[in-house]
Formats: sequence, C-alpha cells, structure tokens
Amino acid sequence: MTVTNKRTSPVVVLAILGGAYVAAQMMADIASLKIISVFGYAVDAGTLVYPFTFTLRDMVHKLAGKQVARALIFAAAAINAGMALLFWVVSEWNGDPSVGEQLAFGDVLAPVWRIVLASIVAEVISELIDTEAYSRWVDRFGSRLQWGRVLSSNAVALPIDSAIFVLIAFAGDLSGSAMWEIFWLNVIFKGVVTIISLPWIYLVKPAPSDSTF
Repeated sequence: MTVTNKRTSPVVVLAILGGAYVAAQMMADIASLKIISVFGYAVDAGTLVYPFTFTLRDMVHKLAGKQVARALIFAAAAINAGMALLFWVVSEWNGDPSVGEQLAFGDVLAPVWRIVLASIVAEVISELIDTEAYSRWVDRFGSRLQWGRVLSSNAVALPIDSAIFVLIAFAGDLSGSAMWEIFWLNVIFKGVVTIISLPWIYLVKPAPSDSTF
C-alpha cells in the first residue's frame, strides 16, 4: 500500500495498534500474578493495563474489520500461552553455577498456571463477545455514534471477563466475599478506563476495503 502525505498508511496504523494490543495483553497477564490493594480493596494488578485492550481491539475492528480483530485475539492468546511456557522452562532450567543462585527469575516470573489459564480463557471469550457487540452496534448505527461502539461492547464484555477470570483463578482459594470484591473493583476500574478511552475510536479511520463500512 502506498503511503501518502495526506494519510498514514492503514497498514502502519494497524501494526501499531496490533503491537500495542498484544503488549498490553502480555503486561496484564504478567501483572495479574500479584494482587494489589487499591483504596483498601483487593484487585489483580493486571487490571491497571488490561482494560485498554478492549478499546484497542475496537480500534483494530474499525480499521480492518471483524476477521482481523478475531485473528488478533487468538494471536494474542497464543503469544501469552507461549510466554508463560517460556517463563516456566527458564525458571525450571538449572542456572549457571558460576553465577550463583538465580532465584529471582522464578520467584517473579514463574507462571501460576491457574492464573495463566484464567487470564487467557477470560481474554478470548470476553474479547470475542466484545467483537460481536461492536459489530451489532455498527450494523444498527453505521458510522454514527462511534463512541457508542466502545461503550456498548465494553459494557457487555468487561463484566463477563472479570467473572470468568475471578472464578477460574480464585474459586476455592479465596472466600466468596473476597472474590466478589475483586470482581466489582475490576468492573468499576475497567468502566472508568472505558470512559477515558472512548475518544480513541475517533483516531482511526476505516480502511477503504473494510466491508463493515
């Protein structure tokens, strides 16, 4: 595709958005290994960055269509699974004795497989639901009310994401009240991020070949 001075190539924009989406997914999965306290409430640290992935997905959807958005979701899931596997292999591998003990890597990055499973399953299911909700909004309103695409799709997908993650990651290990606290704080925080990121959808234009528009 020819890059002109009037408009940045959609391919370049798509590459940037795709990279940002995968990077945010990876950072969120790593950060989710720690439960932090926010205003006295428990929340997995991945929540600090993960909510942005939904709006990034919406931007990819607008730019390149549903098929590309779905492909990105599955690609990110595969990359995150590969990352966890690599971290596990490295953490189990004997370190060079001449360097001394190297316990920090395993203490910090060795995957907790239940958290990994919870993250990936929640991400794939909720992001696919986000994709469908976004598509239904576009089918009804076309190019109008673009902020509504982000708001409506995130409003449907975010609670589902939080519920799946909390159930798979913590059921049986945490009390029901603690799980409920993590769930609602996740939903509230993600809702705030959604509101903040609503204007992002106006930063991209649909590619001319995008059949959705």
